[in-house]
Amino acid sequence: MNEKRFLILAAGIAATWLLVGCAGSPYHEDYSAAWPEELPYERPANGAIFQAGYDVPLFENTVAHRVGDTVTIILSEQTAAQKSSSTSTSKDTSVDIPVPLLGGSPLTIGGKEISASMENSRTFEGSGDSSLSNRLQGHITVTVARRLPNGNLLVRGQKWIEINQGREYVRIQGVIRPIDIQPDNTIASYKVADATIAYGARGVLADANRPGLLSRFFNSAWNPL
Repeated sequence: MNEKRFLILAAGIAATWLLVGCAGSPYHEDYSAAWPEELPYERPANGAIFQAGYDVPLFENTVAHRVGDTVTIILSEQTAAQKSSSTSTSKDTSVDIPVPLLGGSPLTIGGKEISASMENSRTFEGSGDSSLSNRLQGHITVTVARRLPNGNLLVRGQKWIEINQGREYVRIQGVIRPIDIQPDNTIASYKVADATIAYGARGVLADANRPGLLSRFFNSAWNPL
């Protein structure tokens, strides 16, 4: 009976995970492109030399500085972390109860003196090691979504690449300083403040590299075994 209830519980949890995984959409509107603010249209008065929309200010470069402008972020991320821990504890307890006296004579039951003693010993040893390394390189062009009061720019964007049986995506969002943008309108990813960078894949190849629902359940903390 207990085995049947356990199988029903495991099947219910697996079905819930399956529904949650199918409900999520990999596309995020938060990373969609930002469009420039539309200004009231005024009919330009074009002359023989000046043409509206083709003006180039003398003291302004072509790097991103307005909402809707694009800037290319050079991805060069590499992190490494390592952690280890070890714990060892032990405790020994011993209690002796002497023979009680009654009227100056040892108390006995059935001719045997009453005495008691208890001993307890506990030990625990545990150790763990963890290491993590990541590396991401490439380029992604994003748009300026907002110009902050201090002049910094909030940028965001995503790139989707579909190859054969799978789709890969790169998403990034963060705050940059216009002074950090290079003359060729590029900026390094390590100069993006409050950066949120995501890289993942969808498709047959990505599914093949993921363990099944039951495997994830039995390897999770929910496994009572």
